[in-house]
Amino acid sequence: MKIGFAQINPTVGDLRGNFAKIVVAYEQLAREGADLVLTPELAITGYPPKDLLFKSRFVPDNLEMLSQLHSRVLGPALIVGFVDPNQGRGKAFHNAAALLERGMPIQKTHKSLLPTYDVFDEDRYFEPAHAIVPLNFRGRKIGLTICEDIWTERYLSRPFYDVDPVRTLVTDGAEIILNVSASPFSLGKPMVRREMISGLAAKYHRPIFYCNAIGGNDELVFDGNSIAINARGELLMQLPSFEEAMAIVDSEATPTAPVASPETVEELYSALSLGLSDYLAKCGFKTAVLGLSGGIDSAVVAALAVHALGSANVTGVCMPSQFSSRGSVLDALTLAKNLGIECLRIPIADAFATFKAQFKDVFAGCTEDVTEENMQARLRGMTLMALSNKFGHLVLSTGNKSELAVGYCTIYGDMAGGLAVISDVPKTMVYELARFINREAEIIPESTITKPPSAELRPNQRDQDTLPPYDVLDAILRLYVEENLSAVEITARGFDEKTVRWVQRRVDLNEYKRAQAAPGLKVTSRAFGVGRRMPIAQRYVG
Repeated sequence: MKIGFAQINPTVGDLRGNFAKIVVAYEQLAREGADLVLTPELAITGYPPKDLLFKSRFVPDNLEMLSQLHSRVLGPALIVGFVDPNQGRGKAFHNAAALLERGMPIQKTHKSLLPTYDVFDEDRYFEPAHAIVPLNFRGRKIGLTICEDIWTERYLSRPFYDVDPVRTLVTDGAEIILNVSASPFSLGKPMVRREMISGLAAKYHRPIFYCNAIGGNDELVFDGNSIAINARGELLMQLPSFEEAMAIVDSEATPTAPVASPETVEELYSALSLGLSDYLAKCGFKTAVLGLSGGIDSAVVAALAVHALGSANVTGVCMPSQFSSRGSVLDALTLAKNLGIECLRIPIADAFATFKAQFKDVFAGCTEDVTEENMQARLRGMTLMALSNKFGHLVLSTGNKSELAVGYCTIYGDMAGGLAVISDVPKTMVYELARFINREAEIIPESTITKPPSAELRPNQRDQDTLPPYDVLDAILRLYVEENLSAVEITARGFDEKTVRWVQRRVDLNEYKRAQAAPGLKVTSRAFGVGRRMPIAQRYVG
């Protein structure tokens, strides 16, 4: 059997646009000789549709698209993801996939395993499958599964399910397993996914054809990496990562050498670039603006923006105060020149002096402190938002995960923006990204990378005056935020208890800031926001 893969980039809610993408891919793969064409999970609606499902016409409109697709199937069969109403008790909908054949009734399967961990909330919307049975296709039994249905216990954080859809399908005679998926990216996940599918194919002695979505939808990025594995667990084909692609593979094809996994930093760069470009495009923005401080965070975000959007669509803004060093201003201007972007120079020193003067009487007798530092950050945020309003730019905030975790950022200041591009990237990894960006030529000035990081909001300020060294901070944050370890457990790993307690307290205290932050692109196993739902008002100390 020749299986066609349509690794497409759906937009959530764009039913007609997604319909058009599916038709174009289907017709091309039909011309190239496919017997059956696979599309990703919920290809008609985009994933995840969230509460769009509750809009009165959304699910009926998605069914109309399914009917129209059925009428366009003239040669090979098409498997397409859609939302199916639940006719019985339970949740109102099924996460479904349909097998469409010319002149034949539609065959459907419903997703059995509904994840509710990490970023997933499928049990809010969907009822699991009431039955798991193979579909009939040209005299053969095929096992059609949807994303989570093939995730085995070994690759989950704990056993979540009592049902094993693949085992049930194989027991009932399925000769091949097909999977339509929308599996979000995180660092290292594509390799884990391939290993899991290969092991599953070898265990059940069945080939597995896995079609994943690509693209950015809000905080989530989907990496593609669709694969075909034979019954011995050997790779037949792998589609590229982070780009739309189409290919046909014969189920009896000769195995190919495994595709070398990209370096972690290259994978991260590609994921952030795709998430950034899709966020703007799918939200209707064409251009972006960001502050250029001469620091490494803003430099990396600017380089990502240029890669994703093109230099003509990115504007940098240098906003020096009396505390900005000459070197930082020069680094910002040099970066802009190297990237080929416009750089506006809008000093805030006079505005800062005027703003402080308004509090002369109110603050009489008070020592200058973080209040005056935050005034500067908020003046910069207001400047960027003014440019956004006037010219229609989306403001990109440039804070990293380490800063966001411990609150080393100013709410309504440097946190202001429409997208927090690197808010899930620890500071140590920001440096890796900078080196990657400079792999062929110096784009980010070397002095930006090598100088001690500073917010430059007071004289001679350095990040390490307030924070632990970033390698220590990031290691503690990974254990506390991503692995949920207690302070006692982290200290037992060899970290200073006082430092661990300080980090723990700062993370907990700054939940209110993160609740008001711009959405950020998820690239690690656990990001702030959609994947970590902590109460703001709480007093537990672990």
